[in-house]
Amino acid sequence: MKDRPVSAAKGSSGQSPQRAGIQSVEVGFSLLQALAASKGPLMLRDLAAAAGMSAAKAHRYLVSFQRLALVIQDAGTTRYDLGPAALKLGLAALSRLDSIKLARQRLAPLMEQIGQTLALAVWGNQGPTIVHWEESPQAVTVNLRLGDVMPLLSSATGLCFSAFMTADSALNESAPQNRLTLLLKEELAQEQKLARADVPANMAQLTRLLDEVRCHGMARVVNTLLPGVAGFCAPVFDADGHLVLGMVALGSLATFDPEWNGAVAAPLKASADQLSSDLGYRGHTAFRAA
Repeated sequence: MKDRPVSAAKGSSGQSPQRAGIQSVEVGFSLLQALAASKGPLMLRDLAAAAGMSAAKAHRYLVSFQRLALVIQDAGTTRYDLGPAALKLGLAALSRLDSIKLARQRLAPLMEQIGQTLALAVWGNQGPTIVHWEESPQAVTVNLRLGDVMPLLSSATGLCFSAFMTADSALNESAPQNRLTLLLKEELAQEQKLARADVPANMAQLTRLLDEVRCHGMARVVNTLLPGVAGFCAPVFDADGHLVLGMVALGSLATFDPEWNGAVAAPLKASADQLSSDLGYRGHTAFRAA
């Protein structure tokens, strides 16, 4: 399989030609795009179809992507998914966003003030995703890693994103709000099967819970994500009123103040509010129920 340069073409004005590229790179990237857009791992035939190529052609690209750790294949199911190198690239790109940089700068002094583990989360293809983690010296053991997608119903992070997605994003079919609604319905159905008493059992209960989150301006869970663990997530908005990230604090109830205006919640919310202000937010966001 040879790398064929993409021929240069003049723009519509006839003055500025496009730079030549490597066609095989662009073709192969469609496989990565298909995996990123999918809900989970894909069989070869489905992945090839999503990328608009034959299975044989897709397989050749996937062999190279596996060598680079951009793609992994489950030995049992033979399905393909994005690999650790893809995760590193995505996290690196996200970390270069101004909002992430500004938020990271605030975490060290905030941790000194509240003494609890802090994290940053942004909206990803599959939901709210942890992109930065600052562990407190007195941290409770939590099985969370960079790149983990947080549950929408049982985590403060998930509830924060569920409550503060903006209504105007619903105008776009591929907008995060529409993706959020779908994920909420799927998670509600799963929790109903488990008959959990500590999460909403239906959309009406969820709506009331999200109204409470909006009322307090942040989300809270106690003994829901993990036994003996509490957490808060405060939203950060940009100049257009869009939710750009969540600032998370969590810890053991032995040392973590779970009160809405307590020693953890108040400084966390103040820090998130100040970051929103620094990003140009002026408090004009309109929210809609899930």
